[in-house]
Amino acid sequence: MGTRVDFMGEELDRMKREGLYGTIRALDGPQGAWIKIDGERYLNLCSNNYLGLANDDRVKVRVKREMTRYGVGPGAVRTIAGTMRIHLELERRLAEFKGAEAAVVLQSGYCANVAAIPTLAGEGDVIFSDSLNHASIIDACRLSRARTVRYEHSDIRDLERQLAEHMDGPGRRLVITDGVFSMDGDIARLPEIVEAAERYGAITAVDDAHGEGVLGRGGRGIVDHFGLHGRVDVEIGTMSKAFGSVGGMIAGSSTLVDFVRQKARPNLFSSAMTVPDAAANLEALEIMSESDGLVRKLWDNGSYLKRRLSEHGFDVGRSETPITPVIIGEAGDARNFSARLFERGVFATAIVYPTVPKGTARIRVMVSAAHGREDLDFGIEQFVRTGTEMGVIGR
Repeated sequence: MGTRVDFMGEELDRMKREGLYGTIRALDGPQGAWIKIDGERYLNLCSNNYLGLANDDRVKVRVKREMTRYGVGPGAVRTIAGTMRIHLELERRLAEFKGAEAAVVLQSGYCANVAAIPTLAGEGDVIFSDSLNHASIIDACRLSRARTVRYEHSDIRDLERQLAEHMDGPGRRLVITDGVFSMDGDIARLPEIVEAAERYGAITAVDDAHGEGVLGRGGRGIVDHFGLHGRVDVEIGTMSKAFGSVGGMIAGSSTLVDFVRQKARPNLFSSAMTVPDAAANLEALEIMSESDGLVRKLWDNGSYLKRRLSEHGFDVGRSETPITPVIIGEAGDARNFSARLFERGVFATAIVYPTVPKGTARIRVMVSAAHGREDLDFGIEQFVRTGTEMGVIGR
């Protein structure tokens, strides 16, 4: 006789049969170019620690200093007793860095989308969302209760067609796109998106999770990259990647930020960012503001890796950023490829359906400014050995 929870075991069994069940490995130490798992050393090629700041000594010193001053936790939501002076300083510095009037910080990039989108659009409104937008955008659109219209990925003609179709309807219109699409590494056509939105009176929002610390002058993001300051209404981002810590942000006009503070549910009903995270993010901002050296090193590493893998016959997609998708095909093959890399000292996880479409399973290779050329050469060598062995290259 079955039980009410049998469906969970059955679904897990199905995922294992179809190669969709993921093995989650635990790190024994800090993030870096090399990491330890179960006491063994592995080349790390799947972290979002773009600038190598997650274990930076300057960041750790700042965190210890601010913890001595403020303690560890905020103790409350921002609107009751959880706003500390360090939060306000971080927001001031973020706005300055981004070239925006104001900024507000949230607990994560996911929370930032959930804070921004349902606050700006609701029942009776229409949201226009790129078909490859991140899951956090999709979930935030669902929570908003607005009608969500998907336009084909980076297809400006389709976006304009959808905007024209809904031009005379009631309510607000919001266009939301990722800045950098994390699975393929391509960059949103933001200037054209902004122009289309302006023609049809729509609010524009960009989630720049993989652009923060990567695109623009010294990592200031996609709006700076395209020189669109003052024309993008809402910049949403994360400090969980290039900043080396965790946290989300929303930047824009002072009116927008005040509106979010007063109405966004993650700000009203979830405790504030912790002191260590705020301190780490402040120091990361200082480092990024002082020099663009880490950003340039990241791009050099990404270009080198893509070029070398492509020369060996790997399909590295159409990435325009340091993200390097190595397309394998079937989910089982991608997981097998990842497992063989692991046996050879390389930690690079497989990305499979539903994160990417069926038939496009891949190893998403993530380099950082912490990697040296010898690290990358070692990784390339193991990719070539595994790709040859499995018939992925050299066919």
